[in-house]
Amino acid sequence: MKQFVGIIISMFIAVTATAQERRQINKPDFPYVSKVWVADDGDGTYKNPIIHADYSDPDAIRVGDDYYMIASSFDAVPCLPILHSKDLVNWTIIGHALNRQIPIDHFSSVQHGNGVWAPSIRYHNNELYIYYPDPDYGIYLTKATNITGPWSKPVLVQAGKGLIDPCPLWDDNGNAYLVHAYAGSRAGIKSIIVVKKLNSSADKVVDSGIIVYDGHKDDPTIEGPKFYKRNGYYYIFAPAGGVTMGWQLVLRSKNVYGPYERKVVMDQGSTNINGPHQGAWVQTQTGEDWFIHFQDKGAYGRIVHLQPMQWKNDWPIIGLDKDTNGKGEPVLNYKKPNVGTTYPICSPQESDEFNDTTFGLQWQWQANPKDNWAKTTDHSLILHAVNISDAAKNYWYVPNILLQKFPAEEFTATTKLYFDPGDTSDRAGLIIMGADYASLSLIKKPDGMYIDYAICKQADKGLSETDTLLEKFNSHDIYLQVTVTKNAVCNFSYSKDNIHYRSIAASFTAKPGRWIGAKIGLFCTSTEHIAPVHDNDAVASMSIHGDAYIDWFRIE
Repeated sequence: MKQFVGIIISMFIAVTATAQERRQINKPDFPYVSKVWVADDGDGTYKNPIIHADYSDPDAIRVGDDYYMIASSFDAVPCLPILHSKDLVNWTIIGHALNRQIPIDHFSSVQHGNGVWAPSIRYHNNELYIYYPDPDYGIYLTKATNITGPWSKPVLVQAGKGLIDPCPLWDDNGNAYLVHAYAGSRAGIKSIIVVKKLNSSADKVVDSGIIVYDGHKDDPTIEGPKFYKRNGYYYIFAPAGGVTMGWQLVLRSKNVYGPYERKVVMDQGSTNINGPHQGAWVQTQTGEDWFIHFQDKGAYGRIVHLQPMQWKNDWPIIGLDKDTNGKGEPVLNYKKPNVGTTYPICSPQESDEFNDTTFGLQWQWQANPKDNWAKTTDHSLILHAVNISDAAKNYWYVPNILLQKFPAEEFTATTKLYFDPGDTSDRAGLIIMGADYASLSLIKKPDGMYIDYAICKQADKGLSETDTLLEKFNSHDIYLQVTVTKNAVCNFSYSKDNIHYRSIAASFTAKPGRWIGAKIGLFCTSTEHIAPVHDNDAVASMSIHGDAYIDWFRIE
C-alpha cells in the first residue's frame, strides 16, 4: 500500500511541479482570433485599443522583425506577461518572465496591489533585459538570450522601499544608467525622477543618483519613466497627472543628468481617451515611429492603445496634432504601421479547451501556486477543492483562484464542468473578481448539491459574502455562464444542457481590483478541515476533498 501511494505521489508531482515551466514553451493553436475584440480592421487600418484588456504599464521593443511587449502583473502568478507581434497591432501571449514571485513565501499568500509594478524591457549585446520594481523590496533584473526563456533568477539591482518604474539606458560610451521614480506610499516621496549609474554588468546601482526632474509644480505624480537617446539628446518619456486624467510628458537634455527641458507631447484633448500615457516608443523596420500606452478604463483595467508618432524640432508629437500646437491627442482609427509586409490577424488568448497538458498562458493565480491546486490532462483541467484558510475573510484573500483579464467591453463567458465533491462545503464555479465580486457555483450540502450565487461587496475591506442557495441540483455536470455588458454589468446563468439557461435575477456590476481591472475565472475550494490520514497532507486533501473537472472555458 505504501509503495502504491508513493507511486501516486510521484506521478502527481511529476505532472504538477513542472506545469508552469512547460507553459512557457508550449504554444497554443495559432493564430488565436478573439470573437469579442479585434483591433485589425482587415483593410490596412486598425482601431484602438489594440488590446482591450488590462496590460498595465506596457513597455515594448523591436528585435529584428519581432515586437515584444511586457506589462505589470502585480500579485498575479505567473508574472511579467510577454506578448509578441509582427505589426504592433496583432498580439499574442507567448510566455512569462517569472514563474513564481519572489520572495516565494511572502507571495504564497495573496498580496493585492503588491508585486511586479511597471517594468521595462531592452535588448542589449544579444541579451534581453527586464527590469521590474517591487515597491516593498526594490528593483530587480532578469535576463534571457531567448524571449521564451529560460529567464535568469531575478537579481536585486537596488534594495529599497518605494523604488519604482525602472528603465535602463546604455550610452554611446558604454556607460549604463537607470532612471526610476518613487512611490509615495513606501518611499515617503513622489513626483520626482532620478538617474543613477549602473555597473558594467548593469545589474547593480553604483551611486545615489541625481534628481533630474521635480514634477510637484507642473507635473504631479510623474512616474513610469522610459529612457532613450536620439540625435545627441537624452529623452525621458514619463506620464504625469495620474492614471485617470493625466498626460504624456517628455523631458530632454544634452546631458544625461540634465538640466532637462519639459514638453507635454500628448493629452486627452477633444477625445474620450482619458489619461493617455505611460508606455513605449517603438520604431519600425521602415523608420516609422509609434507609441504604445494605456488608458485607465475602470473595471476593464488599463487597456492598450497604439499612437502614431512624429518628430519636430527634436521633440516627439504623439497622436495627431490637429491644432498644430506641438501636442498630439490620441486616435481611435488609423492606418496600420508599415512593417514591410502583412501578417495574419491574431489576439491574446482567451478561450481554453483544456486539450493540452498545460492550460493557457492567459491564466494566472492570485498567489504563488502549490502543487495540489490543479493538474492538467489532455482533455480537462482538474481543480482540487483546497481548504480556505481560517484567515481568509472572503475570496479576495483566497490564493487558489484561477483568473484571466476581461477581454472586451462586452462578452459572454461559458464554462462546462463536472463537479465531484468530497466533503460538505466543497464548492466549484465561475467568478468575477474585483474589490467587489460575485460567483455562481455548485456547493455540497449535507442533503445534496445546490446552485449557489454569492456576492461580496467591499471584499477588499474584509466584508463577508452574501450567499443564496438557488435550487437543489441533482447533476454533477453543469454549464455556468456570465454575460458582461457595457459599464461592466454582469449577469450570471446556468444550464444542464448548454441550451436552456436559467438566469440569476439580480445583476452585478464588476469593480476593479487594486491597480488592476476586474477578472473572470474558476475556483474549487473547501472549508472542511480534515485531519491528515498519513504524513503527506496534500495527498490526504486530495483523497478526501473533491475535484472540479473543467472541460472548457469559452469567451464569445
